[in-house]
Amino acid sequence: MLTLEQIHAAKRRISPYIFETPIIRLNGLDHLLGCHVYIKAENMQKTNSFKLRGALNKMLSTPLEQLQKGVVAASSGNHGKGVAYAAKLLNSKATIVLPDSAPTVKVEGIRALGAEVVQCKLTERHTLTERLSRDHGYCNIHPYDDYDIMAGQGTVGLEIVAQLPDVDTIVVPIGGGGLLSGIATAVKSIAPRIKIIGVEPAAVSRYTKSLEAGERLLLAEHKSLADALLTLQPGERNFPIVQELVDEVVSVDEALIQRGMKTLLSEGKIIAEPSSSIGIGAALQGALPIHKNEKVCFLITGGNVGLEAWT
Repeated sequence: MLTLEQIHAAKRRISPYIFETPIIRLNGLDHLLGCHVYIKAENMQKTNSFKLRGALNKMLSTPLEQLQKGVVAASSGNHGKGVAYAAKLLNSKATIVLPDSAPTVKVEGIRALGAEVVQCKLTERHTLTERLSRDHGYCNIHPYDDYDIMAGQGTVGLEIVAQLPDVDTIVVPIGGGGLLSGIATAVKSIAPRIKIIGVEPAAVSRYTKSLEAGERLLLAEHKSLADALLTLQPGERNFPIVQELVDEVVSVDEALIQRGMKTLLSEGKIIAEPSSSIGIGAALQGALPIHKNEKVCFLITGGNVGLEAWT
């Protein structure tokens, strides 16, 4: 199980190395989204993504002799960049396994931090990562299905509750579920009244379908503009936490994901990648159970976005 104590320990562990990102009030979006709009700007985090939190917590919790053998991670991009940054900080060699569809801006960002990049088909990421770990003795830094990773991501929830204690609803993008399960554990332990809503692409709605079925389903591969949210099955450790603590999971159409990103830029003056803007898209779609007097915090998970996303 994941506990509030583990998340507080993660906060103490990683605080010297990360930014406490701001919560920003975006009054100009209120009339469009139908609520009082706030964002938690993890696109302003080091490595431009929340993923650094989990990567650092995991690696700072790993014995030094294990780190010295090197680390490997499967990623869509942001986790890999976080692992690469943490590896450089801790003098460890990092190998990042990315899908061949990963945006160029993420591939180049990882290489710039000194990590080796290996690319393969999306469905082969975890199998290849496990083989590299086994063959070379690398420590496998899983992107979401790990309690240390989840605890690191849960520190976002601690910050939101401290920065905006009267928040009514927190909207969280969901891929494998590391961020959502971490935030839900933190927030519901402190303030159970706060609603937690997960948002995912309709094209890869693994949580929506798995929650309906009552078990973890493995979906077929589909493309989505939300390239960071393409995991095909909920995490084994994440799924029961989401089942228990998350109030609702909403799926968002592709057109609304792009519209959310463009709205955030044009009306909010915030640059964020499509996967980060999916919550804004959900509100524009009218899919969120919120009302005009609610304070809603949309988690903007990352800002590693290339020019191709805007066309």
